[in-house]
Amino acid sequence: MQRAALFTSLLTTLSTAFHSTSRPAAARFIGTTTARFATSSSSTITMTMIDKPYGAWESPITSKAITAGSVGLGGVRHCNGSIYWLEGRPQEAGRNVLCRHAPDDDAKSERNGVDILPEESNARTRVHEYGGGAVVFGKDEAEVYYSEFTTQRLCQLLGDGTSKPITPEGDRFRYGDGVLSKDGDVMYCVREDHEQPEPKNVVNEVVSINVKDGSMEVLATGNDFYSHPRLSPDGKSLAYITWNHPNMPWDATELRVTDIGSSSNKSNDHELIAGEDGDTSIIQPAWHPQTGDLYYISDQSGYYNLYRAGYEPSILPMEHDFGGSSPGWSLGQQGFCFLPGDDGRLVAQYSKDGSSVLVVANVSQKDSAASDVQEFGAKDGLPMMFGGIVPGSANELYFMGGSPSVPSSIYKWNVESKDPATILACSSTLSFSEGLISVPKQVEFPTTLGTAFGYYYAPKNGGYTCTTDKAPPLLVKAHGGPTSCTGTSFNAGIQYWTSRGFAVLDVDYGGSTGYGRDYRRRLRKSWGIVDIDDVCNGAKFLVKEGLADGERLCIDGGSAGGYTTLGALAFKDVFKAGTSLYGIGDLTALAGDTHKFESRYLDGLVGAYPEEEKLYKERSPIESVDTLSCPILLLQGVEDKVVPPNQAEMMHEALLKKGIPTCLKMYEGEQHGFRKAENIEDALDSELAFYGNVFGIEDIPGAIELKIDNL
Repeated sequence: MQRAALFTSLLTTLSTAFHSTSRPAAARFIGTTTARFATSSSSTITMTMIDKPYGAWESPITSKAITAGSVGLGGVRHCNGSIYWLEGRPQEAGRNVLCRHAPDDDAKSERNGVDILPEESNARTRVHEYGGGAVVFGKDEAEVYYSEFTTQRLCQLLGDGTSKPITPEGDRFRYGDGVLSKDGDVMYCVREDHEQPEPKNVVNEVVSINVKDGSMEVLATGNDFYSHPRLSPDGKSLAYITWNHPNMPWDATELRVTDIGSSSNKSNDHELIAGEDGDTSIIQPAWHPQTGDLYYISDQSGYYNLYRAGYEPSILPMEHDFGGSSPGWSLGQQGFCFLPGDDGRLVAQYSKDGSSVLVVANVSQKDSAASDVQEFGAKDGLPMMFGGIVPGSANELYFMGGSPSVPSSIYKWNVESKDPATILACSSTLSFSEGLISVPKQVEFPTTLGTAFGYYYAPKNGGYTCTTDKAPPLLVKAHGGPTSCTGTSFNAGIQYWTSRGFAVLDVDYGGSTGYGRDYRRRLRKSWGIVDIDDVCNGAKFLVKEGLADGERLCIDGGSAGGYTTLGALAFKDVFKAGTSLYGIGDLTALAGDTHKFESRYLDGLVGAYPEEEKLYKERSPIESVDTLSCPILLLQGVEDKVVPPNQAEMMHEALLKKGIPTCLKMYEGEQHGFRKAENIEDALDSELAFYGNVFGIEDIPGAIELKIDNL
């Protein structure tokens, strides 16, 4: 139940602009300060410090500023000397556009890119509903293929700015995570068959597609799920990841290899490389382009570490997780690569204490671990957070990166020169003041199973202070997944709150990725217990430290985070209000009405269904309305196939009957996670107005009108 978007949530990648503020008549002035804002004229603006209650500060980080000049960036690729990426554009109804870096082109965008998709095309696949791997590159732009969202057909880009479909008409098949043969004639990819659309009848397989005539052949079948089909350098073997219900890819998977042209397409007949114990997560296989060795990531040591097939210990043992922030949730993820040419060194990334670390190592010796290991970070000119690394020419690397004050951007860095990384494209054309940006502080706090983690953002706005409140209101954020994690890259959706006088705690509750397998597995059979304990204990910890007002604690979360939000409000007496974005109120309804990828997810998080239906009901917030006593805002996409809209509707109806202040907003044209600018804006502004009404915060600049039932 991850936020389903091709990119990291738009709010975590966007920057904002400074807008001049007016002086509220009722405010008390206590002094002046001078702050330099990054405006187009680079002028110096003298601001007066205004004494006003927390939550009522005026901020230039408005919802419109967040969406107006910004896009989501992702899917960085290097092909034939050029850099490509995908842009998610909220102003174009969330359309995903493939772009090429072209700083000298007259038609370039503010991000120095040009569109290479036809107008109105949308590169997005719905395999597993979460997609990923929607674009496939060959040698040049004549060999670029993408999954068209509106039809889910594979299309080939043509040289005249148009494209042509290469797969059959109709909505039966979906495709993703493809690779091309050396001659460019055959694509190997995951295919999802919806001929019988009931989740239990949807079929996932690995197939080959002749790109000339569209003919298809099934190469691997018989299991519930497949991902990462990867062709060996000699073109003779195909590696892939596979798993079966009730496992998820972070629970237990297998890495298998089949010969191209094998007489059997049954996965059980293919060579098993790793995952034979049935309790190990194997992810992200890749062949070494020079040696032909097969590498992969496994959590068998207790952490997601790197391995080489045929060599038993990890080649790079560490008590840190490789593989990215949310491995397994989407197709096409790759947490390591190899430098091109004769070099062939391994390049990988892991996170430590809120910062990314780049590892470069020699892996030329087949019968030994990695050697000549080097680590690089911010001190070496890299951004604070980065990932999605792809090799370029010679010693060049390209990747997504950012920091608490720098929006998500595409960077270039040279392994040999080690000069500071340069930004090729930034997700935002707008600028902001350092005086507005709250830099997160990692916190570790006691909880039921020992220790949990999070990032605390203090209220910050260079134009305001507060001497009337002892502590600020606190918004606790519960991420989706639940096996995902938060981070420290610039997050406009957090700065929206801190610049208005709210404190924010972004929690990595037990079950989150990035702290090893044991921490990730804390949620086994314990979802709705461990996560709820952790968000509540995090809030109470900050109250005890004097960093939050215990009478103005609120919580929000999307998808699985929405369930944690609703559960915290139903089962605990810590928070005074909350917002659920496409969250789960009824676990029994979700168990019987969701897509295939997550249709058995709850077996591991809660228990077998329907055998343990009683447990499902006990942990469903909708079954505990009697214990609810605080206001709840519900935000939901009408076309959501992951968490169906009836979840929000049932919860809203129950709250109305109980007489609890509530508001339900249903957004047309939205699926699981909001992509349209107007809906992203309204969701943020509605949440602010909701808390303003509930906490009695008066005179909130720019607050919208919000009808709240039972208030």
